[in-house]
Amino acid sequence: MSYNSATVASVVDQINRSYFLPAIQRPYVWEPDQVVALFDSLLKGYPISTFLFWEIKPENRRNWQIYSFAEQFKYGEIHNEQVEPDGRDVVLVLDGQQRLTSLLIGLRGSYTIKLKNKRWDNPAAWVKQRMYIDLFKDPGTEDTEDREDIGITYGLKFSAEKPKSDERHLWYKVGDILDFDDEDQFHKHVEDILDRLPETITKGQLSIARRTMQNLYRKIWKDEVISYYMEKNQSYDRVLDIFIRANDGGTKLSKSDLLLSMITSKWNGIDAREEIYDFVERLNNGLDRRNNFEKDFVMRSCLLISDLDHIYKVGNFTNDALATIQERWPDIRAAIERTIRLVNGFGIDRDTLTSVNALLPIAYYLSKIDRALDGSTSFEVRNRELIRRWLLGALLNGVFGGNSDQTLGVARQVTKEACELSDDFPYAALCEALLRRRGRIVGFDANNLDALLGTRYTQRTCFLALSVLYDEHNWGSTLYHIDHIIPKSLCTKANLQGRGLSEEKITKIVSSVDQVGNLQLLHGRENLEKGNVDFGEWIDTREPNFLQRHLIPASRHLWKPEMLLEFIAAREALIRDRMRSFTPPLRAVGSEGAGDVGESLPAAR
Repeated sequence: MSYNSATVASVVDQINRSYFLPAIQRPYVWEPDQVVALFDSLLKGYPISTFLFWEIKPENRRNWQIYSFAEQFKYGEIHNEQVEPDGRDVVLVLDGQQRLTSLLIGLRGSYTIKLKNKRWDNPAAWVKQRMYIDLFKDPGTEDTEDREDIGITYGLKFSAEKPKSDERHLWYKVGDILDFDDEDQFHKHVEDILDRLPETITKGQLSIARRTMQNLYRKIWKDEVISYYMEKNQSYDRVLDIFIRANDGGTKLSKSDLLLSMITSKWNGIDAREEIYDFVERLNNGLDRRNNFEKDFVMRSCLLISDLDHIYKVGNFTNDALATIQERWPDIRAAIERTIRLVNGFGIDRDTLTSVNALLPIAYYLSKIDRALDGSTSFEVRNRELIRRWLLGALLNGVFGGNSDQTLGVARQVTKEACELSDDFPYAALCEALLRRRGRIVGFDANNLDALLGTRYTQRTCFLALSVLYDEHNWGSTLYHIDHIIPKSLCTKANLQGRGLSEEKITKIVSSVDQVGNLQLLHGRENLEKGNVDFGEWIDTREPNFLQRHLIPASRHLWKPEMLLEFIAAREALIRDRMRSFTPPLRAVGSEGAGDVGESLPAAR
């Protein structure tokens, strides 16, 4: 294999002119500190690894989707803009996208970051930054006054504005080095900068600045530090194999990245990359609640819903499988979106969904019945509740934890068989099969009910645990807060000490105030109005069924901070009674039969 070499300036000049990205490539993922480290390595003369390019012949240019490099990059972006070749030369970068994009950003572009502690949808949270270098910073010293990076010795950093130079710092925008393809003009530029400095600047500082500028120029314009191999074979299968091997180290090529490239090459009439990227974006930001799905979830769904081998591995995406997936894609997309809309309606979103795999049996079921469950018919209401019980039990009990392939296989088989007999969601059959064949408990017995009651206010599963306690399932239409029934502010050590309690009981109350037994779900506005008001005073303003609906003990003497332990014990007893009706009774593991469905469940059609 013969390699060529080129300067950084010559390669950057060709980016988005003749050098582009294939659909096979993942989005740009480097952080600003990684860009800084790359430039630091470049200035030190360290190798920045080799690159792999693919030259596309003119007659094949329109056979491939090509994309531009991200030049003005915004953190979190997942899309590269698609480009039409328009008769220009096309060289696709198979290995080196992250490094080339970083060189492009540092020299010709920008990196827009999000400020900490600001909301993503706040325009003021985003700041466009460019790379600067402190010419007075001696790379031979270990001075880390302005940064904590280990091994970064050149004074490089991103900044929204050009940092202010003074007697200790002389800042220069790195990208300005591209303005000087003529070396004589560059030397004059350097002297002009140094001549304008005040007389207080030492000869040592001038020497460091001159040396750093000359080194930067040499590494960008003179030294051929880009070592690359140009593949010219037009076989996609060969290039795909090269790409996989080239990306075997470093940032691993994800399954979804590879599979998207395969689908893009095989699907006819559909740009699979754009289709799936846009669909994931819609799921995450285009529905009623914000979600956090990745391409892998969609790709795994394609296998499961298409009744293909559901094990998520590249070998299962054969040509026949890809053809099946393309044929079924409209149905797959519809089933996934119906599933996400449904669970968002339960109040489950990116903040509370602990396992995306738990959604796959739901998506498979909805694909089988080919309908949404967002109406008010008896069938829709009944099956929404069945699915809600299934999902909450699966999430709270970690049914899909660890290697979930076998669990998904059992769930799909049971659902497929059940849908041949009835359109109802097979909640009881799923609970039975997963218990008998996988040892996974979906419902709540004495053991995992204790775990449920042990859930605390700060845990991610707290909302899920509380939503189990209510018949209400439409949590997605209104903002709900997790509220301390006995206000936390009244259960502080200082407040309890004035109520004549022992130190031991005070300690237990303070440690118990965040338990599920003292928590409820309230409308956001209602929770804010409740504030730190004594519960006995506040409850008198509520409707008569409030206590029963929220499973709160009716004994008023328990509604005091000093009675919190007794209050929690009484409420946990009500919760245990409630949970007896949440799961259908099942036969013991190893017994024959399908199990009985409890009368408390909605009746099957």
